Amino acid sequence: MGSQSDGLWLGGFIRPRRLRETPRLRELVAETRIHRDQLIMPHFVVEDAAMAGPIAGLPGLSRMTIEDLVKQCESDLKLGIRAVLLFGLPQAKDESGAVAADPVGIVPQAVRMLKAAFGQDLLVITDVCQCAYLSHGHCGFPDATGHIVNDSSAASIARIALAHAQAGADIVAPSDMMDGRIGAIRMLLEDEDLSHVPIMSYAVKFASAYYGPFRDAAGSAPGFGDRRSYQLDPRNGRQGLIEAALDEAEGADILMVKPALAYLDVIAGVRARTDLPVAAYNVSGEYTMVHLLAREGFADPIQLAMEHLHAMSRAGASIFITYHARELLAAGAI
Repeated sequence: MGSQSDGLWLGGFIRPRRLRETPRLRELVAETRIHRDQLIMPHFVVEDAAMAGPIAGLPGLSRMTIEDLVKQCESDLKLGIRAVLLFGLPQAKDESGAVAADPVGIVPQAVRMLKAAFGQDLLVITDVCQCAYLSHGHCGFPDATGHIVNDSSAASIARIALAHAQAGADIVAPSDMMDGRIGAIRMLLEDEDLSHVPIMSYAVKFASAYYGPFRDAAGSAPGFGDRRSYQLDPRNGRQGLIEAALDEAEGADILMVKPALAYLDVIAGVRARTDLPVAAYNVSGEYTMVHLLAREGFADPIQLAMEHLHAMSRAGASIFITYHARELLAAGAI
């Protein structure tokens, strides 16, 4: 029987604190672990060297030329960063966005240089979208009323994915949220004998207020209106599950939820309904909040960033796109 001492009922002497007593013991029984192979580091690569330099909204990060990107990736590989996600920033934008699918555009060039330098040691993933290439900053083409037209936009997105895959990208990652774009990409890759190239779909991407630092870094804020007609309403988690199921049916290989912290329930919902790998995008606003808290002395940035990744992992994600990757590995946190 249990005993009673100082008003505490010991209930058969069950004390969960026993397994929290020392650091080694806590490590032994940890339920959630993050490994460096699960991390993807985003990069902003510029066509014009004049655009390179530190990003005000993303402390510690910079826009880079291709040459500087190669040097940074060489350094990061030594830390253990083995996967990158590339965002291309062209020298000039227009209303056609045709440069996004140019075989010698900024992203295909960067892919070729990285693969030539590192081969299979570095997994090169490309963001596939038009917002940084179109003068109005939307992810698709507007009609006369300003409505973003779906099907022609999806077809253009597929051509961008093809250019990246032909350049040697290991994974293409469409982020536009047009209906049917996963199927369009998959069919085009199949037709061009690139059936081996996986698609990591931004399957559940919300019209979030967390994207501000990214849009500043990429110069991709919409010039009119907003993206709520194609990105998900933050109030509607079940719609996200529908989007993920459709992308899986169309041929996606990895399903992503973006952002992560405000949508842990959605990550868990996607995880429960698919056997595909689930990725969480720890977005720019989430990163910057950590550094603002740290700057004011209210939090340790490494501890807080790890807490966030563990939350994403508990929710069901096994791949983490995070701007924290370099600092976490440099600090020995992972």
